[in-house]
Amino acid sequence: MSRVGKKPIVIPAGVDVTMDGSLVRVSGPKGELSETLHPTVRASVVEEDGARVVQVTVTDPSVSTQAAQWGTARALLQNMVTGVTAGFSRQLEVNGVGFRVNMKGKDLVLNLGFSHDVPFGIPEGIQAAVEGNVITISGSSRQRVGEIAAQIRRLRKPEPYKGKGIKYVGEVIRRKAGKAQKAGE
Repeated sequence: MSRVGKKPIVIPAGVDVTMDGSLVRVSGPKGELSETLHPTVRASVVEEDGARVVQVTVTDPSVSTQAAQWGTARALLQNMVTGVTAGFSRQLEVNGVGFRVNMKGKDLVLNLGFSHDVPFGIPEGIQAAVEGNVITISGSSRQRVGEIAAQIRRLRKPEPYKGKGIKYVGEVIRRKAGKAQKAGE
């Protein structure tokens, strides 16, 4: 049995959840998201204690692979409901002498120590903001926000000697010692 999967998802006011077979659509003030559920997973909107909730079930909860899909599907649906109401964001920090980031229209332009500037196009449904050396990526889909943040970080990963590069805010970079001085010289 999945402890996560059994929890009902409360649908806040202003959010509409529609089911079409295994396709689930969630729309709210911050946009619309859709997800196709695993064939063994079923979701339904029911009234419970005066509130609308989404109940997620599987055909046979004793099978471990179905129990795993149960919890995963419930977490995906919860993230969709949270995304269309509050949204998600990730912050990246650019560290390094001469490393800069600017917005040019809707795109990011990063100066990361290469011989050229690196342009990064922000896709539809995702917003980016730059404040000093901090990039804030936000949107309604948790998966897309995380993927775009990871793609930006991949442009120049932080190196372990000086910590130069792009890192998540709050990420701890394990530092290595540099070359040791020879003793006796």
